[in-house]
This record gives sequence, C-alpha cells and structure tokens, in this order.
Amino acid sequence: MPQIDATRLLSDLHGLRHIGLYKTGVHRPTYSADDMRGRHWVAERMRAAGLTTVIDGIGNVIGRATSSGPRLLLGSHLETQNHAGWLDGAMGVIFGLEVARTLGHGIDVAGWADEEGHYGSFLGSRSYCGLLADDEIDRCANVGDGTPLRTALAQAGLAGLPREVAEPGAYRGYLEAHIEQGATLEDSGNRLGIVTAIVGSHRFRIVFEGQQNHAGTTRMAIRRDAGVALIRLCAAIEDRFPRIAGPRTVWTTGRITLDPGAPSIVPGGAEMLFQFRDTDPALLFRLEEALDDLVAEANQGPCRVTIAYRGRSVPRQMDEGFKAALERAAERHAPGLHMPSPSGAGHDAQIVSERMPSAMLFVPSIGGISHHWTENTSDADLVLGCQVFADAAAEILASG
Repeated sequence: MPQIDATRLLSDLHGLRHIGLYKTGVHRPTYSADDMRGRHWVAERMRAAGLTTVIDGIGNVIGRATSSGPRLLLGSHLETQNHAGWLDGAMGVIFGLEVARTLGHGIDVAGWADEEGHYGSFLGSRSYCGLLADDEIDRCANVGDGTPLRTALAQAGLAGLPREVAEPGAYRGYLEAHIEQGATLEDSGNRLGIVTAIVGSHRFRIVFEGQQNHAGTTRMAIRRDAGVALIRLCAAIEDRFPRIAGPRTVWTTGRITLDPGAPSIVPGGAEMLFQFRDTDPALLFRLEEALDDLVAEANQGPCRVTIAYRGRSVPRQMDEGFKAALERAAERHAPGLHMPSPSGAGHDAQIVSERMPSAMLFVPSIGGISHHWTENTSDADLVLGCQVFADAAAEILASG
C-alpha cells in the first residue's frame, strides 16, 4: 500500500493555516482577499505536484492528473466560516493533494468554493456538477452585507472565467475527508469515522410584521409586537418538534433580528433564520408541514407571519463499495478504532454524489469543536486519516 509523507502533509496544512490566520483558527470567508490568496496558494501546490490546475469562474481550484486511465476525484472546500477553524474543509483538500503526490497517477483534486454558504448553497460543487444556472448566480448575494455574487466574483478576479464541469464518466467516483465536527469519535474512543449518510437540511427565513410604536405609551393590550410573535413561534417549535423528531433530528434558530431593535421602541418587524436536519427525507417534510401549521397558528395573533424563503438540501447515502474500501483501510491502520458515522453536517459529497459514487472519512475533532477558532485535531489523527484515505483511494483505482 502507498505510504504518505507525514511531514509534507502537516507542512502544507500549516502553510495554508497561516493565510487568514485568526488566533488559532482562520478567517477566510468566500471570495475575500485571504480566501483568494489561499486558492492561489493551493493551485501552486497542485501545479508543483504535477497536476494541470485552473481556478475557474466560480472559484473552484481543480487539479487534474496528466496520466491516462481511471481517475478518482478527491476534495473539499477552501473557504471558512467567519473567525472559525483551520481544518474545516481545508484538511480534505490537502489530504487529496497528498494522495495525488503519493499515488502519482489517477487522482484529481478539487478545492470547492462556498460550501459554507456565504453567498449561496454549495456553489462550487454544484457548479462542477452542472447544477448551478447562471440566473441563480445573478440572484445570489452575500448573506452578511448583501454584496451581489457577480460583484464579488469580479472583485476576486474571477469574472469572465469559464466554469469547469465534470465530464460524464470521467471519474470512478469522489472521496472527501473531513473533521467530524462533533464529539462522537472522541467520546467513543474511536479514531476514524466511515460516513454512512449525510443529512439533508430545510432552511427558512421567517418574517414577522407588527406595528412599531412607543414603548412607554403603547398599552400592552393593543400592541402588535413582532418580537413577541417571534418568541412565541420559537416556543411553539420547541413544544411541537420533539413529538415528531427522530433520534438524530436537530433544529436551530440561528439568527434573530428585531426592527428597529431599540429599547424604547416596540418592534414593528422581526426576522428569524431557522433550519432543521435529518437523514430521513420523509421526516424532513413532516417537520416542514408542522412548521407551516405553526406559522398558520401564529397568524391568528396580532402580527402577520410569513415564510419568506425556503431552501432544501437532500439527504444522501454514501456508496457501499467506497465505504467498504475505507473500512478495510481503517482496519489495517487502526484495528477496532473506527465506526460508521452518519454526518449531521452538510458536505460537498452530498452534491457530488448526485453525479458519481461518493464516500467520506471523518477524523476526530478535539472536544467536538468546530465553526470556532479553537477547532483542532491531533497531528497523529491527521496523519492516520490521510494514510487511510490514500489506501482506500489506491484500492478503488486498482479495482478496475
């Protein structure tokens, strides 16, 4: 079996970490100056490894093997959440690069753009799979400051560049390595997780319209307080959803805003961003029906409540043959210290799996922490994970 270069792997991981360094983490939001510096840095490393490399019109970094014969695509995303971790996404890209150098043939590597959703939903991997239309790019904007995606692409030097698309039948499949972003591996004493399925998520922007008024002179009986309506809906969700949810269902109100948000003004407007996740598509739609019922009930109060946006990603099962290859490699290098792991987070693999067989490998997150600058994984687990990843990739390529 192939032997990765552990020193080279860790050097590259830490080299990329220092682009956009924030405390012990990284701040490289999509299409920012540091994100683009990171993409160009990775592109140069790919070229040095002998891959024919481009950065395309959506920001994907694609390195292609020059050898003939069967090929396997490895990758993950390169941007980060704001002021967050150094391994989320980047680790999978550098693992792919190290496997390409180690095997010397048959490996293409992708550094996807905007998996973290600063502008859209899995923009890079969807673009490469032919699932992103131009009119959607026209509609997308930064979720924080409203910058149009077209403007951001131009500022990043990407305007006018063609978008790369995977050739049908070009790949045996896709493998992605990622930190677990939870504590299941660490708590169970395991060092590797073989992903069984990736959750789907349903996402909503819910808007509340009341009447802005003076907080000192408006009697409670006549108030149309949009903030109160929002809190009541949150409480109703917390009461209703546990009766429907499965054992791994999760739901989150990730952002609440009040308009105008002043202490002496009754809020006339409010907004909440809400999502839920599970691996069961039927359950996801039952939860959405329950949310619709709760919104209808909320409209019986003094405020108008509407769901202004709905977004969905579909749960995906991972390929059985690829999972088996990862399990065999894990057993060779960490006997008895690996486990099946459903993914509660979304990943580019669920998009790429619409076009080709796909699978994922998890390594532990220390303390289960991710999406925070203290995110970390031990060097030993990083090296082990990459070695298992390389073994599995070699077996898949050799199998036909």
